[in-house]
Amino acid sequence: MSEKKPSNLTVIAIGSIPLIMTLGNSMLVPILPKMKSELHLSQLQVSLTITVFSIVAAIFIPILGYLSDRFSRKVIIVPALFLYGIGGLLAGFASAWFSHAFVWILIGRSLQGIGAAGTAPIAMALAGDLFKGAQESRVLGLIEASNGFGKVLSPY
Repeated sequence: MSEKKPSNLTVIAIGSIPLIMTLGNSMLVPILPKMKSELHLSQLQVSLTITVFSIVAAIFIPILGYLSDRFSRKVIIVPALFLYGIGGLLAGFASAWFSHAFVWILIGRSLQGIGAAGTAPIAMALAGDLFKGAQESRVLGLIEASNGFGKVLSPY
């Protein structure tokens, strides 16, 4: 019995994950000075909008990695992508929706951190699950190229 070869769409989907993560995070950087002045934030608060994402992601990467081993990569990656998007919407629209926008920005960035923890690191493991040999190397290279491309496209 032969194994089913993953489609090109699968390769594109896996490869797009780091691009989405990189662009989503880097788009915040150019607006930080405007956010600071508009929301009357201190430099510490502005820094927290970046830091909270990283801290939450660092905490959740091993947890979500374990869960992806225990259940399945797809069961973790798909909801994590949605969570990342919801967190981005919450953080992006916080000043329009809430009177205490900064708190909601931090909540949104925390949700994004959880979402990011369940995507890019697990995408690499998923590539190892689906592909073998030279094809695995090619897909892992695509994942890293996608990450780099996101940095090139980013607005900062």
